Amino acid sequence: MKRLGRDAAELTALADHLTAHGLVLEMLAGPLAGIYDPAGPGRMLFAFFAAMAETEREAIREATLEGLDAAARKGKHGGRPPVITDDMLHTVLRRKAAGERVEDIRTDLIIPTGRRKGENPSLTSVIRCHDPLGDGTESGVCQPRSAGESVPLLTSGNPANAGSRSKSL
Repeated sequence: MKRLGRDAAELTALADHLTAHGLVLEMLAGPLAGIYDPAGPGRMLFAFFAAMAETEREAIREATLEGLDAAARKGKHGGRPPVITDDMLHTVLRRKAAGERVEDIRTDLIIPTGRRKGENPSLTSVIRCHDPLGDGTESGVCQPRSAGESVPLLTSGNPANAGSRSKSL
């Protein structure tokens, strides 16, 4: 019965659909076995299911948030690990300033964690980190940062939008 709907709106839409097409809900087993017309006497059952679905949804939401908070307190955060670490970025910037080509630098970089651990980062990742906005500067998303510093996020492919949103790391 839990799969009938995930929230009150979904169950209301189901009841409206059943009513519009002249259909009824028939439960074949369990303590509520029988035929229920969502437009007639079965309306109360649908209201009960809607309330239970909302309660279940809220319980799932609260448990998820508690789990995320507990993980954050332990220093665990979701998402995949960065391909380009701050150490790698320093290496790229130092060697690029010495006149080396990004293509040559990339082959000496090794991804330390994640699915591609032990591999070289893609040329695109290194270039994006070196010049993330494509404006010829060495500023933007992948610059070394301290904890809590605001980091610009691109909201679209348009560099004019860079920095219009930020997140704190």
